[in-house]
Amino acid sequence: MTTPQDAYRKAANSPAAREAAETARSMGEQASEFAADMSDKAGRQFSRAQDRAVDAFDEAHEAARRNPLAAMAIALGIGFLFGAIATSRR
Repeated sequence: MTTPQDAYRKAANSPAAREAAETARSMGEQASEFAADMSDKAGRQFSRAQDRAVDAFDEAHEAARRNPLAAMAIALGIGFLFGAIATSRR
C-alpha cells in the first residue's frame, strides 16, 4: 500500500519534477539578471538627471548674478502666475 507521503516523494523525484525545478531555477536567474541590469540603467539615468539638474541650477544662479533685475522680474512674474492660478481655483 502506497502512503500519500510515498506518492509525494515519488512525484518529487520524477523527471518532470526535476525539469520543472530546473526551469524555475533558470527563470529565477534570468529575472535576477534582468533586475540587476535595470537597476544599473536606472542608476545611470538618475546620475545623469542629477548632473543636469545641478548644471541647470548653476546656470540659473549665474544668470541671476549677471542680471539681478531680470531675475527679480521673472520671479515676480512667476509668483503672480502661481497666485492667479491658486486664487482662480477657489
